[in-house]
Amino acid sequence: MSSVTVKGQVTIPKPVRDRLGVKPGDEVKFELTPEGRVVISKQRGKPGRSRFAALRGRAGKGLSTDQILALTRGE
Repeated sequence: MSSVTVKGQVTIPKPVRDRLGVKPGDEVKFELTPEGRVVISKQRGKPGRSRFAALRGRAGKGLSTDQILALTRGE
């Protein structure tokens, strides 16, 4: 049996973690069944990149600050 903390966190009992092969840093999925039960499963594969990680490193050599200011001023 586990308790819910004030932050909404629950400790997954060790026998369940061992059975699922869950280790620190792994992601788990919680699903509700129509009967009201909760199914916990380990996410398989690599997690998808976040929308921020997908944009990282995209800026290339572009306009200078003076050129950008001129464009915004309509010059």
